[in-house]
Amino acid sequence: MGATVDWLRTTTPGLLVLCGLAIAVLLIAIIKVKLEPFVALLLTGLLLALAAGLPISQIVGTPLKAGESLLETGFGGILGHIAVIIGLGTVLGAILERSGGADVLTDKLLKVFGERGAPVAMGLLGLIFGIPVFFDIGIFVLAPLIYVAAKRGGRSLVLYAMPMLAGLSMTHAFLPPHPGPVALGGLLGVSLGWLILMGFVCGIPGFIAAGIMWGTYIGKRVQVSVPEEFVPLEPDEDDSAEGSGGTAVVTKAPPSVALIGAIIAIPLVLILGATFGYQLLEKDSALLQVLTFFGTPAVALLITVLVAFYLLGIRRGSTVQELSTITAESLKPVGMVLLVVGAGAFFGKVISATGIGTALADTMSAAGLPIIVLAYLISCGLRIAQGSATVAIVTTGGIVAPLVAEQGYSQMSIALIAMAIAAGSIILSHVNDGGFWIIAKYFNMTVKQTLQTWTVLETILSVVSFAVAALLFSIV
Repeated sequence: MGATVDWLRTTTPGLLVLCGLAIAVLLIAIIKVKLEPFVALLLTGLLLALAAGLPISQIVGTPLKAGESLLETGFGGILGHIAVIIGLGTVLGAILERSGGADVLTDKLLKVFGERGAPVAMGLLGLIFGIPVFFDIGIFVLAPLIYVAAKRGGRSLVLYAMPMLAGLSMTHAFLPPHPGPVALGGLLGVSLGWLILMGFVCGIPGFIAAGIMWGTYIGKRVQVSVPEEFVPLEPDEDDSAEGSGGTAVVTKAPPSVALIGAIIAIPLVLILGATFGYQLLEKDSALLQVLTFFGTPAVALLITVLVAFYLLGIRRGSTVQELSTITAESLKPVGMVLLVVGAGAFFGKVISATGIGTALADTMSAAGLPIIVLAYLISCGLRIAQGSATVAIVTTGGIVAPLVAEQGYSQMSIALIAMAIAAGSIILSHVNDGGFWIIAKYFNMTVKQTLQTWTVLETILSVVSFAVAALLFSIV
């Protein structure tokens, strides 16, 4: 028995078996037993940590100090980043909905692309918005538009959500100014210009295959309704537009598309200004400090919410009390979203702490494969093992950087290797990925449905984008 336990805890095959069993138990608990995902994630994470032999002090800390434990850093690490963003993004979405702004923008897109082309419109929306904003911020800002499109089109939420998610995921993985690609630029010594160029060249085919083709196919087969708590209120016919409880924003006339576009653009411009300011300005520059402050996602979204309060609310006849009621109502479903995402991050943190990612990387590095294939497989292994795309990118970049430096590759070739790493970092999103739970909760899907739709989408995006990178690498 002791030898078996030691094998499970210290060898690569043993760690694979242990983590595989934990994931299987988690899926059974959620899908078959119907245990609430938050409870199932927390329980399975703790059991895996104990089974892997991690010290109790590392798992939960001590009675006097728990701040550095896996439990608190797992929850706190992700929630510290997204809690404020989710809250503000949800409030912004509620204002856009109640003012009729989401309807106006969706109508414009549907007129341009037609009802049949609505999924394509949503995909392009995600692709464009995803360039300057993080993946999760894009979801929180764009989700209301997806709800409106699905409600008005009377079709599955999946049909509209998948293309948008593919656009956000592609830009997050392949394009600066997102953290993974920027880190690869430094680790591999390749310019951001080449990364942007190759990011589009490799990522767009993957986006089309995963978001448009797969999204359209699976959207017709997996039926998901818009969650009731997020269904926009239909405005009344009279000018007062009084909703239940007096919570509707007064809408004497629909806001213009230009106004809605400008409001949505505010956080994008502010965040983009901070990102490129950091690249172009001196680090002690006063202007950079200003750009950094206003370009912090939480600050940028707060400014946007305040602007929306005034332009879509106060100026159109709403009272502060009505806006406060809308804010409170919109935040009600956020609590469970945060708990599930935090528990998912804790589960991923435990898997990472077992050492499975490092063991897989060391094993693959000794396999003697072509460098672009090696980079992709290491990144895939790290992604599947611990869930974070950025961690997979940064870790793989550090592993293959010495190999790249030895070969004297051109900037284009190095950029293609970087794209292979980025492609591997998004494959097979599953239960140890915080993004998996955000998508499941925001788009009203069960775990099984999320695996059928989002997990497959990410895998198609990964494989197709890598195939393009590998083909180009073999040519140049």
